[in-house]
Formats: sequence, C-alpha cells, structure tokens
Amino acid sequence: MSKILLSLSWAYFIGLSFLAAQNLISIEQKGSLTKAELAARFQDITNNDVELFKITYSTQDVFNELDTASGLIVIPRRTAPHSYPRLVFQHGTVGSRTDVPSNLRGGYEAGLFFGGLGYVTLLPDFLGLGTSRGVHPYVHADSEASAAIDMLHALDDFANQMDIVINDQLFVTGYSQGGHAAMALHREIEQNSEAFTVTASAPMSGPYSISGIMRDKITLDESAYFYPAYVHFTIVSYNYVYGLYDNIAEVFKPDYVPFLQQFLDEEISLGGLNDALISKLIQNHGAPIPKYMLQDSILNAVISDEMHPFNIALRDNDVFDWKPAAPTRLYYCMADDQVPFQNSVVAAEVITQNGAPNFEAIDVEPGADHGECVEPAIIATAVFFAQYWEVSLVANREPIPNIPVSIFPNPTTNLITLGGLLTATQVEVFNALGQMALRQVVDPADATLDLSSLPKGTYTLRMQLDGGVGVSRVVKQ
Repeated sequence: MSKILLSLSWAYFIGLSFLAAQNLISIEQKGSLTKAELAARFQDITNNDVELFKITYSTQDVFNELDTASGLIVIPRRTAPHSYPRLVFQHGTVGSRTDVPSNLRGGYEAGLFFGGLGYVTLLPDFLGLGTSRGVHPYVHADSEASAAIDMLHALDDFANQMDIVINDQLFVTGYSQGGHAAMALHREIEQNSEAFTVTASAPMSGPYSISGIMRDKITLDESAYFYPAYVHFTIVSYNYVYGLYDNIAEVFKPDYVPFLQQFLDEEISLGGLNDALISKLIQNHGAPIPKYMLQDSILNAVISDEMHPFNIALRDNDVFDWKPAAPTRLYYCMADDQVPFQNSVVAAEVITQNGAPNFEAIDVEPGADHGECVEPAIIATAVFFAQYWEVSLVANREPIPNIPVSIFPNPTTNLITLGGLLTATQVEVFNALGQMALRQVVDPADATLDLSSLPKGTYTLRMQLDGGVGVSRVVKQ
C-alpha cells in the first residue's frame, strides 16, 4: 500500500507529527476508565484500567483509491508496564455513519470489556463509516478484512508513539455483521497475509452464508421478518461495489423507493428506514415480508438464475467454505430473530468437512434472540481466548502463564478443594458452552468450592493469581 507524508495538529489530539511511510494519520484520546469502573459495568470481570483512543489511518477503498478510515483502540493499563496481545473486535450493523466505535457508539462496549481483560483491542469503524468516505460496503467480506488489517498496521505506529508494548498474539472476534467480518478477517490473514498470525478466533452470530441461508430467507420465506432494512442495505452495498443496477427503482417497487432514497441521502438512519419499510409492508401485505419490496423480475431472476449478477455478488461474500488453522469457535443462539442460526450450522458443517483441526460451533443459549445472545456469546469468547492469552511484564518479557491449579477430588460429586491459594481469590466457573455458571471468592484457610448447584458436566475454573492466570478443568459426576 502506498503511504503519504502527513503532519497534523489538533485540539487535544496527541501533540505528535508523523513521518513518511506510516499509515497512522491521527490520534485522539477519547477517555479512560478505572478497573473499578469497568468492574461495575461487567460484573467484576476485569483486570485493568483502560484508555480509549480514536485513530485515523490510511487504507484503500473498494476501488483501490486511498481513503482515510477510523477506529477505536482500547489500551489496558497496569501500574507496572506489560506487554499485551492484540484483539480485533468487528462491530455489528450500525444505524448511521456516526454510530461507530470511534465515537463511543456502535458496540464499543465490547472493546472496554476485552481491554479490561488485558487485550489491546482494535475496533475498526469499517469503510464508508466514521471518517471514511462513500457508501458503507455492508457485509462485503474483502473490505471488512482490509479495514481491519490496515488498522493492525497502524497499531504498530500507534504503539511506538504511545509507548505501548504489544506481543505477537492476535485474537479475532465480532458479533452479527461483525461475525461475518471476523470470519472474513481471519480467512484473509491465514490465506493472504504474512504480516500477522491469528492465535484464536471466535466469530459470533454472523451471516456467513450470504448466498444460501440469507438469500433464501429473503427470496423464499413467507414468514414475517422485522429487519427488512438489512435487505436494502445489502443490495445498495453490493451495487456500490459491483455495479448491479443503474437506479434503485429497477430493483425495488415504487412504494419503497422514497424511503430507500432518504437512507441513501443520509436523511434517515437505518432504524428509521426499517420502521418505514415495516409499516409499508404491513399496509400492503399484512406482514413485513421483505421479498415483496423487490420487483418481481428481480426476485424471479435471483431465484432461478444462479449466474445472475446478484447471485454472483452474494457468493463472493460467503465466508464459510475454508479451513481455519487457528483454534476457532462459532458462537450463536438458536432463537436468533435477525441472523438465522442455520448460518452457523452450515458453516460448521463445511468447515468441519474441510478438516479444520480445532473447530467447534456452540449454541451458547438456545432460547436467546439476537440481542439476548450478545452477552453469553462474548463471555464464551472470553473464556475460549483465556486458554491462549499471554501477558508479560515489560521489564523481563517473561510471559505470565496460565497456571494449572490443583483440584481434588477430580472428578467430584459436589465439593472440590483448590490447592496453592495464598490469598482470598475470586473463582469463576464456566460450563462447556462458555457460560459463567458460578462465581465465588474462595478463602485459602478453607479453599473449598461447592459445585452442588451445578448439573453434571465438565467445567473450566479461572482465577487471577499473583503468578499468572489459574485455569483448570473439573468433571462433576
């Protein structure tokens, strides 16, 4: 990528000038939170203070022209300097250009959570959002990946300017559209990038099968779907990238075009568009069934002609037919009302058939809808990543390891005793789905933990110790 000479100043931007051959353009501090403040937000699941920074950086748009993208970086801070792993969190669908992590919106709270756990967390705004120009290429795999990769390159410059030490680990995750974007990023790094290596990946509740599950949901399903704006957003996005039509009236029926044009002109948000489309679909058809927005000729062509340009564009953005080398988990919820859970099921079948060495898809809470699935999926991701997470003191660069904690008896029926505790220690117990099943402070004078309230199964215990992070497993019979 070509890079340009830039020298910028700003009000309360960090007072720095940048030299040639860097793709970091600017840094703006957006705030900070203490460990206590994070603990209040996230039920005591935190290890660090954090600082928040908006950055802008150079990248290429979908037409290979130089653009300025933006994103949020969350930095963990401790009293003694540490070296931290990187984590990319790809955000979900947002309502407008300004509803993005760098503006402390658009799902930025996930960055706080992972930053508090001890990851230097990057949240790209994506192309066409934040400072980037043009239309947002929604669920466009290549640009979701490239915006994140260029932000990772910009992180090197950022770390040098801000005196932050980062280790070689890289974790990738994201929710909803961000699940699709996380899968796209992981695939791109493993197949085409020599600069980075993914340590572990956990896409969550993403539309991985754009040309299959998602297309059929829109073109064949007669049931109500209360998110018709996603259909419009996808079609507009792919037209922007692939040039599928000359005018939206070629694709959508006249009753819906005015609302769609208002969204294109950024006069209404995605939520406003969705409300208007639902109202008009109910008025015209008795229920919000998205396929009735489409011109019959387009609908029939997409259903019958696999080589129609729309179908080619959809297939180009599927992200499930590959073989991840890094440990990978897909987290989802079967009752998801926005992104059908079959996306994860189909992806799991294909990735497993392709021979991925350490892969699993897990329904973290079967009864949860799309919004309710966020918390259990993110907690499951945190537990999964904790198996690989490494932090070291900068002074000696020795990693703070995952320390096995002795447990006996193991297997057990109810009570277990934890060996080696020196101080009162909070123990978190997670079930096989990554859900927190129990949290309790254990006193070293007693050092017992009662699991009688938990059903039979295998559980992971995690605790913060002076020498590192204690991680062990126990089987309850």
